Formats: sequence, C-alpha cells, structure tokens
Amino acid sequence: MINSTQWKEGDSIAIYHLQAKVISRGAGRSAVAASAYLSCSRMYNDYDGIQHDYTRKHGLLHQEVLLPLHANPEWIDREKLWNAVEETEKTKDSRLAREFVVALPIELDKDSWIELLRHYIQTEFVDAGMCADFAIHDTDGHNPHAHIMLTVRPLNENGTWQHKAEKEYLCIRNGEEKGFTASEFKSAQLEGWEKQYSYKVEKKKVFMTPSEARKYNYERVNKYPKSTKFGRQNPLTERWNSDEQLLTWREHWATATNQMLEKHNIIETIDHRSFTERGLTEQPTIHEGYAAQLAEKKGLISERCELNRQIRADNKLLKELKKQVNKLSKAVAESIPAIAEALETIRERLILIQYRLLHNESQSYSLTKKINSGTPVFKEYYDVKQLLNQKTAEKKELSKQKKNTGFFNPIRHIQLSQKITALTEEIEELKNQKTSILIRLGCDKESDFKIAESNLKKMNETVEKLSERQKTLEQQKSDETTKFHKWKSKVPLEKELELLDERISLRENHRNSLIGKLQEVFGRVFSYERLRDASDEIDYYLNEDPDIIRKRTWAKRYEKAQEKAWNRPKSVKKRSRDMER
Repeated sequence: MINSTQWKEGDSIAIYHLQAKVISRGAGRSAVAASAYLSCSRMYNDYDGIQHDYTRKHGLLHQEVLLPLHANPEWIDREKLWNAVEETEKTKDSRLAREFVVALPIELDKDSWIELLRHYIQTEFVDAGMCADFAIHDTDGHNPHAHIMLTVRPLNENGTWQHKAEKEYLCIRNGEEKGFTASEFKSAQLEGWEKQYSYKVEKKKVFMTPSEARKYNYERVNKYPKSTKFGRQNPLTERWNSDEQLLTWREHWATATNQMLEKHNIIETIDHRSFTERGLTEQPTIHEGYAAQLAEKKGLISERCELNRQIRADNKLLKELKKQVNKLSKAVAESIPAIAEALETIRERLILIQYRLLHNESQSYSLTKKINSGTPVFKEYYDVKQLLNQKTAEKKELSKQKKNTGFFNPIRHIQLSQKITALTEEIEELKNQKTSILIRLGCDKESDFKIAESNLKKMNETVEKLSERQKTLEQQKSDETTKFHKWKSKVPLEKELELLDERISLRENHRNSLIGKLQEVFGRVFSYERLRDASDEIDYYLNEDPDIIRKRTWAKRYEKAQEKAWNRPKSVKKRSRDMER
C-alpha cells in the first residue's frame, strides 16, 4: 500500500490491492461462468449445460487471453479454454482456476495498464506454464481494477494436462513404511514392497499386508489400500499453491507497478506489506485512551497525546510571557527601553498565538480533507455490504427453490441454476469491491473496519476541538493587540523612531527566544517558514510595515558594522588596506 495515512485522500493516489482466490465447484462456482463475467461475454458450459450471458454488463475496458508455448492454440478462445478445464476436473468440489483481483494505479492510462498487466502476467504466470485470462474493469471511473484467471494444472509438452496429485500408496517391507505412486509400485513390488489393506481383527480394523492376513484368515474390510490423505502433490502445483509463492507474487506486483509509475515520472509508490507490518500509527483524536498511551510507551508518537502536549506547553509558554509583561508594566512605563521591551514581549506573544493559529488551521484543513474523502468511502462500504447481503439472501432462496424442484421439471431446474451462477459471480464481484474499499480505508481485514470508523469519529471530534481552540486563540490575539496599542500610545510621535530602533535592538534576542520555545513545544514539526508567515501577519495586523522594519534593521546593522570597523586598531586597518590592494 502506498506510504501515507490511514486512508487515501480521494482517488488520485495509487493504492496496493491484490486479492487471491480459488474458483471451485465446492463453492458453487464455475470457471466458464467466471470467465464470461470478467469478459462481459456469452459462454456455454458443457459441464452443466448452462448458458452464461453477461453481455449487458458495463465497465469492461479490455480483455485478453495469454497462453504458454505448449498450450492448445484453440484455447485463445476463452470458452474452449475453460470448457477444457471443466472437462478435465471430474469431482464435484474440484478446484477449477486461480483468480487474482488487482487494483490499477489511477495515475496511469489504459495503455499503461495493459502493458503493466501483460508484462506481469507473462513473467509471473504464463512463462511458468499457466494459461491466463484477464480483463480490466472500471464501472464508475474511480476504481480501475483487473481480474486475472489462471489454470491450476501444469501442461505437458504435448499440450495435455498434468495431474494435480497422484494417489500414493503406503506400502510396507520388513517393518518399514514408504509411499509409492501407481507407476512406482510396479517396480517396488518386485523389490518386496506390499500394499496394506484394512482387515477386521476381532472388533477392530487393522492395516496389514495380504500375505500377513492370510496367515490368520483375516477378512478384508474393503478393497482400498492404505494411502496418504492428499496423495503426492505435483511439485509445480504444490509450489503454485504455497504461501511463499503467493507472497512472491504480491511483492512482484508492487515492484512491477512501481517500475511503471517511475517510467511515467510519477513519484507515488505502493507497498505490498500490510499496515501492521509497516507499523503505521492511528489517526489523531482529542482524547488520550489506552491505545494511544500504549503506543507512547512503545516509543511511538500518538497524535492525540501530541496535540494535548502542544496545548499544555503552549499554555505554559503564554503564561510565562504574560508574567513578563506584568513585570514590565510595574517598571518605569515612560522609559523608551521599558516600553520597547514590553512591546517586543507582547509581539513575541502575538507571533506565538499566530503560529498556533496557522498550525491549527493546517491540522484542521488536513483532517477535514481526510474526513471529506473518507466519509463517501464509508457510505460506499455500507451500500456494497447491504447489496451483498441482499444478493446472498437471494441466492440462498434460489438454492432452496432448486433443491425443492424435481427432476421432472428440467427447464425450471436449468433456469434456477443459471440465476444462482449469475448471483454467485455478482457476489464475488461485490466481495472484491468490499475488499477494495477496506484497503482504501486502511484496513488489513474486515474486523479493522470498526477501528477505521472509530477513527473517523475521533477526527470529527478533533476538528471540533481545534475549532474551539481557534476561537480562544483569536480572542487572546485580540486582547494582546489591545495591550500592544495601549503601550505604544504612551510614546510621543517625535520619539517613535527612537522607540523603533530600541525595539529592533531587542528583536533578535526575542526571536531566538521564541524559536527555542516553539521548538520545545512543536518539536520536529516546527517550521521556520510558518514562523516567518506568522511574524509578517502580526506586523501587518499591528499596522507595522515589515519592509520598513527590515530596511531599518539592515541600516542599524550597517551602522554597527561601520562603527566596529572604525574602532579596530590601526595595525588591523593597515593590513586590511594592504590586502585590498
């Protein structure tokens, strides 16, 4: 997932989403139906005699079939490809195909999506021996994604399907047990290995060899020899089904996507790791709860605690500055140095308040933007979830009707099967949409949705808190401005320039003091640029032209430099003139 906050702001940022599924008869799915759905086409399933028509479905941008070298060229027709798969798989719970659903970067165009998918599918799947059927969908213009269907059986060099697993008989010789496939057993039998069968020994069933059972005239329970539970897996199929391979495919999708983004000079990147693996923290809130305090104990920074720390430090700083003004007010108010000190102290306080206002505005804007972009996503989630529940209930009702429909009404039976298959594909698509929405909300799994929903509520509370604090700071700013003008009014017009020079002489020390205090309060988020903006805004607010003050400041510095130069010893002056020559 892209390195950012809990969710993405709007649809303009690439996100990582790769969901792996298995299409199996045991789940009520059909490879032909799934392919017809992703390609928005009409296809007939020879296995169950059902016609699947999705030609009215919208949102298809591109569809394509990619084949390995040894595949039947006729399989470029997806209907022939998946009917060949359906014909090969005999059991009622067979795994028919592997399916990936991937999010496509919205920063790229259609041609780039096709190029990215072709390269990734060819490199990762087709070159490994799989047949691939993929399509690009974007129903609303904001959620481009691709469906990738892959065959699960490897191909022989003559284009026939390999086995997924072979029966493995557990044979015994001299007390040693070992597994052999049917082809291996022929030679193993010559070496003395025997199959084991279940025999009835008193009231128990015991596995033993036929030669051993004949000694005691035991009765064989059934004709099936002892074997491993799942048989011997095809090494290639076993690797394709492994968790390690899935992690590799996930990582390679992120790499391929980032390379394509870089190729188009797009700085965004995606990350295949989960939010938990990347250690992303929660969104800010106004209350310090258990989770925030626990994060702080672990050395992480909780924005909720950070906000409260800043407010407490801010109040402490304002209180300190206020004490300084009160202390100065007791001094000789008529003296220019005392008034200059008072004015610069109040100005320092006003800059602090303005800095805080700008910081709050930035926080409020950022949170509001996240809320505005996140709220529609939450609504979209609830809409999809409601529709998913409706479709699931509808499928359940149709399945019940199909069960109660006798074989003497085959037309009704086929009609119900078609509807159930169509609903199954629609449900899978809705599940994909729901998963995609959860990714956009920063949720690794559905159980994280409540956390994201709680974070949205907390962000709304934080915005309200910041709004209240904004009003408080504005009032403080108004009060301090009144004090500033009150102090300034004590100076006669003819002494204003003298007062300004005195204030300029004090300003650098006050600025350094303010920087130190702000860095203590805001830490790593302190910004010199924001301090400059706050200073300029306060000067304009106080009807003091910053440009005039800057010119006066540089003039005073120049005078000091000249004075310092004239006060240097004569020997130093002579060396300086000699160097100039």
